[in-house]
Order: sequence, then C-alpha cells, then structure tokens
Amino acid sequence: MIVLLIFYGFCLPKNLFTKPTSTVITSDKGELLGALIAKDGQWRFPHNDSVPQKFKTCLIQFEDEHFYKHFGFNPVSIVKAMKQNIQEGRVVRGGSTITQQVMRLSRNDRPRTYFEKLKELVLATRLEFSFSKEEILAFWSSNAPFGGNVVGLDAASWRFFNRKASDLSWAEAATLAVLPNAPKLIYPGKNQQKLLVKRNRLLNKLLTNKIIDSLTHDLAILEEIPQKPYRLPQISSHLLQRIHREKKGQFVKTTIDKTLQNQTNLIVKNHYNQLSKNRINNIAVLVLDVKTRKVLSYVGNAPTSKKHQRDVDIIDKPRSTGSILKPFLYAAMLDQGELLPNTLVADVPTNFGSYRPENFDKKYAGAISAKMALSKSLNVPTVRMLNEFGLEKFHHYLKELNLRDIKKSPDYYGLTLALGGAESNLWDLCKSYASLASTVNHYTQNSSRYFKNEFVEPSFYAYEIVDFGSKSAEKIIFDAASIYLTFESLKEVNRPNAEENWEFFDSSKQIAWKTGTSFGFRDAWAIGTTKDFVVGVWVGNADGEGRPGLVGVQSAAPILFDVFDKLPKSEWFETPFDEMTKVEICTKSGYRATEICKETKQEFIQNAGLKTKPCPYHILVNVDVLENYQVNTSCESLENIKQKSWFVLPPLMEYYYKNQNPFYSSLPKYKSGCLGNIENAMKFIYPTEKSTVFLPKDFDGKQKELILKVAHSNPEATLFWYANHHFLGTTKEIHQLAISSKTGDYTISVTDSFGNEIQQKITIKN
Repeated sequence: MIVLLIFYGFCLPKNLFTKPTSTVITSDKGELLGALIAKDGQWRFPHNDSVPQKFKTCLIQFEDEHFYKHFGFNPVSIVKAMKQNIQEGRVVRGGSTITQQVMRLSRNDRPRTYFEKLKELVLATRLEFSFSKEEILAFWSSNAPFGGNVVGLDAASWRFFNRKASDLSWAEAATLAVLPNAPKLIYPGKNQQKLLVKRNRLLNKLLTNKIIDSLTHDLAILEEIPQKPYRLPQISSHLLQRIHREKKGQFVKTTIDKTLQNQTNLIVKNHYNQLSKNRINNIAVLVLDVKTRKVLSYVGNAPTSKKHQRDVDIIDKPRSTGSILKPFLYAAMLDQGELLPNTLVADVPTNFGSYRPENFDKKYAGAISAKMALSKSLNVPTVRMLNEFGLEKFHHYLKELNLRDIKKSPDYYGLTLALGGAESNLWDLCKSYASLASTVNHYTQNSSRYFKNEFVEPSFYAYEIVDFGSKSAEKIIFDAASIYLTFESLKEVNRPNAEENWEFFDSSKQIAWKTGTSFGFRDAWAIGTTKDFVVGVWVGNADGEGRPGLVGVQSAAPILFDVFDKLPKSEWFETPFDEMTKVEICTKSGYRATEICKETKQEFIQNAGLKTKPCPYHILVNVDVLENYQVNTSCESLENIKQKSWFVLPPLMEYYYKNQNPFYSSLPKYKSGCLGNIENAMKFIYPTEKSTVFLPKDFDGKQKELILKVAHSNPEATLFWYANHHFLGTTKEIHQLAISSKTGDYTISVTDSFGNEIQQKITIKN
C-alpha cells in the first residue's frame, strides 16, 4: 500500500509538456507583433496562464459541464460512454474530463485503449491535487490541437480569426471550443458544414443554459465560420529574429509601439519603392525613447527581395560612418576647452602627407565658424580640427561611447576617423545620441547632477527598466554644456548643396540632426534627436554596392523627418546654465574678445571654454586719416596718423574668405616713402606641401599643364617664380602660373618684390 502511495505521489511528470514552442513577441500593450513557427513545424505558442472567460465557458459547456465539481474524472460520464460504445460496437463517445484530456495531450495522444484510459484517470486525479482548476484549463488551452499545424488557443485565435483570444466573440469562442474534439476531421477550410453544425449546437446550449441572451445568440448564429487560416502578423520581423536568438521559444513582451511600428514600416516601404528604382535596396530605422531608453520602433530592413538580402538585420551591422561621427569631435573639443561654437576655423586646401581631404562641393570658405562647419558638414575643417585636437584623444572619446565596431588603434584609422574611415552600426550610434540627449535632460532636471550609468544600452524588453546609476557632480564623458552647444549647431536648417531638398522640413520642429555619406556612396546616414526621441536611419545596399545619389541628405534625411512627423512634438532642451559662463565674444572671429576687438557680443559658453585663447585675428595698425594706407612717422605727420583695430586673416585663409565675404577689408599697403619693417606674407595655395603631382593627358595626347597658386597679403606685390633655380615668370594681382614640366623632382621658389621668399618641393609624374 505504501509503495502504491509513493508511486501515486511521484507518478506525475515534472514537466507535463516538453514540445518546442513558437517564439512570440508582442507590443508594449500586448498586441501581437510576430511569431516564428516551432522547431517541429507547429504553430504552438508558449504556455499562457490566462484563459479568456468566453472561451472557458464554451469549453466547459462543450467538453465537461461538471469540470468544477469532479476530482479529475466523472464516473457518470464514463459509464454512459462505455454503455453507448458497447451498444454501437465501436467508440462513438468519450467520457473523458478536461483533466483527463490534459493528461492524454501530455502523453502525446497514445492509442485510446481501456488500459490507457485507466492510466489517464489515475494521472488526472493526481493532476487535480497538484494544480488548480484554472491552471488545468490553461494547460488544455495551451496544448489542445486545433487542426492542421495549429496547437493551443492563442495560436488558433490568430490563425483562424486574426485576433487575440481575449477579443473573440461568442461565435468565435464557440468555434474554437468545438475544434479540438475532432481536429483531424474538422477545421477551417475542411468540412465546413459539420463545423458550422457543431458550433451552432454549442451556441444553442449556451442559450438554453441562459449563459447568453437570445439577441446575442441570434447575432452569433449569423457569424460566418473562418474559411482558411490567416498569416500571422510580421510587424517587426527582424526584431523577432533577434529576440529568437536570445529567447527561443518564449513569449516576449517588447517595448515596441505597434502604431508607430506600422507607420515606420509604411514610411520605409514608400521610400524603398522610390529608392529601388536607383538600385538602392536596403533601409534600416531605429527609434528610441530618450527618457526610458526603450526601443519604440525597429525596422531591420526594407521589404526588398531575398536576392537583396531582405532577411539581414542591418541595425547591428557595421557600416562606414561617413560624417556621422563629426558631432562627437565637435563636442569633445568643446568639452576640452579647445573650441568655442563660433570660433573661426580654416577651410583651405590642406595636405597631410599624401592625404588631401576635400569638401563635398570641392569649394573652400577660407574661414568659417566651427558651428557652421559642423552644420554644413565640411570635411576640410573637420580634419584640420581633428589634427589639432589629437587623433588619440578623439579615439579615446569614441571608445568611451562604446562604439563596438571601432576596434583598431588610432593610427590604423588616421585622420579619416571623422570622415568615415571607421565603421559603426545604427544601434550604437542611436544609443550614443540618446545618451547625449539624456545627459542634458538629467543635468537640468536634477540640480546640475549627472548619472554615472548614463551611457547605458537601450532595451526592447518590456520587463527591463534602465538603471541610470547614482548621481554625481562629475561629468561622465561630455559635460552638459558641450552637448547642448553641439545640439544647438545640429539644429541649423540650412545645409550645403541640397537647398532644394528641404521642402519636407517642418521648421516648427526643433531637431538636432546629422547626416553622413560614406566614401563611394555606399552608406547614407541620418540621425536626429529631440529632448524625447532619437531616430536613426541607414540607407544603402547590404552587399556594399555604391550608387549615385546615395547621399545622407537626399536618401536618409527624408525618411528621418517622415518618422519624426509621426512622433509627438518635443520642447527644445533646457540650457544647462550651471555648466556655462557668459563672456564677451569677438563678433568677427568667434574667439574670446580682447580689448582691441571693437565688435563684440555676450554669449554663454561652456565653462571649459575659458581656456581658449583670445582673438588672434585683430591687430592694431597705424593708418592715415582716410584709412587707405598704413603709415608711420617717417611718411606722415603725427596728427594725421590714427590707430585702428583691423581684422586680418592669414594669406591663404584670406584668399578664399574675401571671395565669399565682400565686406572683408584686407590690410592696407604701406604708403609710399614709409620706412620700417613692412610685413608681407605669402603662402602656397597649390601645392600646399611636399607632394606628388600626376599630370593627366588631354584627348589629343598632350600632357596638361601644372597650375601653381600663391596667396599674398599685399595686393601690390609682384611675384617672381622659379623651378630648380630656373626663372619661370612673374605675376601681379592674381598669382597663378601654368608650367609644362617633365617628370621628376622640383623645388618651386617664389620671391616677392620686397625680398620675401617661399619654397615648395614637388614630384611630377605622368
């Protein structure tokens, strides 16, 4: 007897159901986003503890009216079933309770012998001791067969009615309640009339038992039964695949906003239809909530073809960054006190050994504010700033941001690091922009304090709550003011070479955003942030094929703004005044003003900006009364000399700057007859340093000439040109000289009429 009791106590398996289940993801509100079929080819959703009331009622009325009264089996039903089966000579009626059916399902529907029935009966009573009635109903609902390869109520509800089980009508619940009775014989699309008869019989019973009223019954009878299974939603298929790798066969509630996800999917589809005409086949979009760091929308790829790798999730794949890292350099220089937003930086032809960066339009401004250089995404000022700031320091900042695809040493990337020489992915970049935005938010909202875990990973799991860590008075990577000033620059609307593309821009929305285009037009980026949201877009071809027109501002930016249009409007960031100081700024140079800067304005700068040097471009000069000449007492009486502050740029910067700034006034020349040191500066425009020059040939086979250029601070100067000490000619006003030379090494010498000389070595090759 004791042995039997021990056997009875341990006869129930530890895990009743062990078959593989589908990976299922839902939105933040529990709406189905997608599912992957189980490993055995069945649509079998993970176990669900909750059974909707309508279905529960229908199931009990159809299968086991006395479910809540028995202890696993119903003797009356068993006797009636045996009596009827003996009379018919075959099995025509079953006497199994729902509890017994659960045990039969857990034992993989073994042959229905009387001995097997006895086993099920014993196990059913044991099941009743271990689980509540509601839990037993949940076991049944999650594992009953509903025809075809559909198992469980949740999968059946979506496959047959395209909605979750809790939203089923009485007619729909009744349909599903009768299906497991003969799932191989009757299911949507097969034996429709038999299914209709069984459903209506159950509805009539519900009416007779006064569970539903006559109006509900009559309306339910009119409902059609499903004709064929629906395809399960695939609203975020790439996120589903990503979660499947981490939580295979589980039911996962995500942070995805279903409405926004559908809207983003449609935006991507519409742009794909246009871009694919230019053989641009892939798009990825990521939307983050800055405050919670939750993923709101995840589009891993465009609805392209399998040939163009539609199944590849590009969000976490490394791609060339183009200019998308430039804001980090700008913020780093602000943070280190090596730059102010309006500081003039050089935009002139520049060589670093064999590397010669160029702006997108191949033009030069001479001098431009750092803020405008960033908003216009100019390459030359960026590389010059990086060279000045230090490659290793910038590389350190990027590592602190945890951009995981930047794995090589600083020397490996060189000065191209800020122009696309490195790779990163949309996930890491959006994460970084969100962390910067959150830093400013937290600083202004928490009494000028930072959170130590600010640069945390985003999450798409609803159960995860981001921990920003403890508060600290110390910055984590960038101070709040440097980030804020960077965002101020990034919200500038006007961008170069693409004014015609801004008809889609809603100026009422303040967005800090940046585009990027990789070398060879292989990757187009656009990432923007507001106080509340970050949107990131990548456009290109998964196989790396470059295409004309694959430019960030033309391909990715329109998608960015279309997505932002679907998001709630955000207020602009609050100014982090505690990290800022109000100072006098030289209006023309953007540096901290000196006493000789006549045009100044007060600006709030980052505290670290107090370390920047004062304005270097204003000097005091002695001029005549009319300010036409520089003079001194050797050529002008003292009463006719006045001292004036003059804004003077270096020759090479001035050469390009004055072409775009008509009000720029060059330093006057000295009046004839004046004695003293006369400074006349000149500099090569091309070539700028020792370099190798390749001279192509014309269509007629003749070698083209080499054009030498020099800028001189004195417009009256005459220049004398030499190559390897052989005289080439003279120039006035416009100092350009074309030479035809054989291949070889040359030393180009230029002497002005005042005796100043500059030299530059070059190598000419065909």
